[in-house]
Amino acid sequence: MSPQERQRGERFGALLREARGDRSMVDVAATAGVSAETLRKIETGRAPTPAFFTVAALAHALDLSLDDLATACTEDADGGGQAMSA
Repeated sequence: MSPQERQRGERFGALLREARGDRSMVDVAATAGVSAETLRKIETGRAPTPAFFTVAALAHALDLSLDDLATACTEDADGGGQAMSA
């Protein structure tokens, strides 16, 4: 895995943590239909390339746009942009 892929995974995890806010990891994972451990791995960057349907389910559970997530996770790829706040 390239450094850029790792960084993108870390940005994605941070966006999910921010969007989750005060909701518990267990609650969001259950709503998305994924395990809390899967969400934990994604949020901490240990699973930097989750499956599309996992991403889509988490986005839906957190009321996030897939387009906004994709943009936010690629904006900083060259170090030039700012990641969005959810």
